[in-house]
Amino acid sequence: MRSDKYQDTDYSATYHRKKKKKTGKVLLVIIIILLVLVLSGGYYTMGIRAVEPGSTEDVAVTIPNGTGASMIVELLDEAGLVKNKTCAKINTKIARYNNLQANTYIFNKGMSFPQIMNVINTGDFDYISKESVEVADGARLQQVAAAVSEHLPYSADEFLDKWSDKDYLNQLIEKYWFLTDDILNEDVMFPLEGYLYADTYYLTDNMTIEGFTEMCLDRMDGVLTERKDQIDASGFSVHQFLTLTSIITKEARADDQAKVAGVFINRLNDGTSLGSDVTVCYIFQEDRVDLKQSQLDSDNPYNTRKFAGLPPGPICQVIDGAMDALLNYEKSDNMFFFADENGVVHYYKDSDSFYQGIEDEGLLHDE
Repeated sequence: MRSDKYQDTDYSATYHRKKKKKTGKVLLVIIIILLVLVLSGGYYTMGIRAVEPGSTEDVAVTIPNGTGASMIVELLDEAGLVKNKTCAKINTKIARYNNLQANTYIFNKGMSFPQIMNVINTGDFDYISKESVEVADGARLQQVAAAVSEHLPYSADEFLDKWSDKDYLNQLIEKYWFLTDDILNEDVMFPLEGYLYADTYYLTDNMTIEGFTEMCLDRMDGVLTERKDQIDASGFSVHQFLTLTSIITKEARADDQAKVAGVFINRLNDGTSLGSDVTVCYIFQEDRVDLKQSQLDSDNPYNTRKFAGLPPGPICQVIDGAMDALLNYEKSDNMFFFADENGVVHYYKDSDSFYQGIEDEGLLHDE
């Protein structure tokens, strides 16, 4: 039998081994916890950094009245200013931004998320947009150039020259999926016609022609991307789609556009010329109704009174409403229409009734 001395020694050794093992487990857990905290902290820190450090690309963001921090994260994310949305939302909880101010701000992608939120929380005047310009629905590119030149230090001709520069256009084609070599067709009068989405744009003091152009194209990118599958299913290329959308825009008010679109679809399917006076107006850069016969006889490929199919390109800037009217056009047997002097659109299934309607309204062209 072993003595008590040896029994005490064995017990002590066992106790110390168990204690050492338990201490080792505790240390391992602590190390794991610290490692998780460090990694989480690193992930969080990276997630609230600038999307493109060093970038000075302007991005306008409008914060409506009553917008909370969570929705602001969504708006900034849509504008491409959030590196990691989860980390951004965590930051809004930690920082407790409690004085968020509605306004239109001009940020850039070189700003971190906390920097942007601090600007919104203080309403920093340096980042608030001071001026805006409208690209009007239905405006021709020349009209857009004239409007923007009143707000930026460039002439309308400088805008139009840049918008016709093939090197610049090729850069844009590389950058935007919806721009193709179709805009470089020699018959296209203005390559970017119809591609500058009609909207109100907020300007900065140092904005360039390129900066304004790409701000409009970024807006168009979002609108077209939302409808890409529908456009593909329509059988039209994006260029064709915008071309027909622009004609519909000039031909009819919003409540008539789906029905007018249906007439044009019928004529395209029938191989009949669109017979659209607004495309003839575009040849002469006019917005008149009383075209002369000599103008209607023009051999310009934009003359859809003479040539079947679509013209070489869009004839004005457009908005999403007209796009949706075309994508969801109203089916009918109508092949003709015209708008009277009060803007009321009349539809006809055959040419006899159409011409009789025109005669009844007294809408005859001068020689």
